[in-house]
Amino acid sequence: QVQLVESGGGLVQAGGSLRLSCAASGCTFSSYAMAWFRQAPGKEREFVSAITGNGASTDYADSVKGRFTISRDNTKNTVYLQMNSLKPADTAVYYCRASLYYVNSRRANQPGYWGQGTQVTVSS
Repeated sequence: QVQLVESGGGLVQAGGSLRLSCAASGCTFSSYAMAWFRQAPGKEREFVSAITGNGASTDYADSVKGRFTISRDNTKNTVYLQMNSLKPADTAVYYCRASLYYVNSRRANQPGYWGQGTQVTVSS
């Protein structure tokens, strides 16, 4: 059974930075495309970023492009999301997902495994 545990969330002022981590267990990590999603109160879960199993390709939502960077360390079974120049609009619970398919990673309903989420709050 694949298990994902996110960490690194917290409270930060606008313009600040955070690095989220998502540690995986119970799987051959490099076989999985990883994605980050976020969900703000009263809103649907939305795509943030994705990365292929070998880290060669990445994808970003327009709202975070140029500010967020996704990366992974397959020796540590961990995917990261470096978030810079944070804005209050980035406030949400951030989730990571592991999926066998990178294609359609932007879709929240793509089959995969989800972590429990980590709260990110950006104050103005």
